[in-house]
Amino acid sequence: APDPAATPEAVVQVYGARTWGWRGYFGIHTWIAVKPAGASAYTTYELIGWRLRSSDSAVVIRERVPDERWFGNAPELLADKRGDGVDALIERIDKAARDYPYGGEYTVWPGPNSNTFTAHIGRAVPELGVDLPPTAIGKDYLRDRLVAAAPSGSGFQVSLFGLLGVLASGIEGLEINVLGLTFGVDPFSPALKLPLVGRLGVSPLNAST
Repeated sequence: APDPAATPEAVVQVYGARTWGWRGYFGIHTWIAVKPAGASAYTTYELIGWRLRSSDSAVVIRERVPDERWFGNAPELLADKRGDGVDALIERIDKAARDYPYGGEYTVWPGPNSNTFTAHIGRAVPELGVDLPPTAIGKDYLRDRLVAAAPSGSGFQVSLFGLLGVLASGIEGLEINVLGLTFGVDPFSPALKLPLVGRLGVSPLNAST
């Protein structure tokens, strides 16, 4: 993440890192970091399940280092937006986070979990163009909805409780979800998407630069 003291422009970044323990073999935890223009620190938005032990909501909004390790695991940058118009995106991210409908619950598989939260914001703010990797288990959880936009906010997906579905968009490519595990291909930033392993191929961030 750019140093806020040396970066006056607005910044939004989306990160993902392998989660703790045995769960890290299967999935990642994702979060969103924002810095409005002229701000001296980052604010992060994420869902942390164990917060429900002491609070009625697992949604956590706080100032912290945006790219610090998650239980010792280095984060991967999934989206990066800066400059003009980003302050308006930050306002919409904040509203989407506060309007998240499943803040009072958390289920590792198939959701709702931290990746369900990030996907919710991605759909609400499609300008982020975030391509959540196949290891972001829970991103396809729609509860009682059957059809929605893809987590990037583009294209569409059909999903049965995050356990069985298909997704097609100009950002994610084509994905098939079987029991919460994602198999896919991205023809736009050529890559295969596989459970456990993640994305094999060109990073969408590298392809867009």
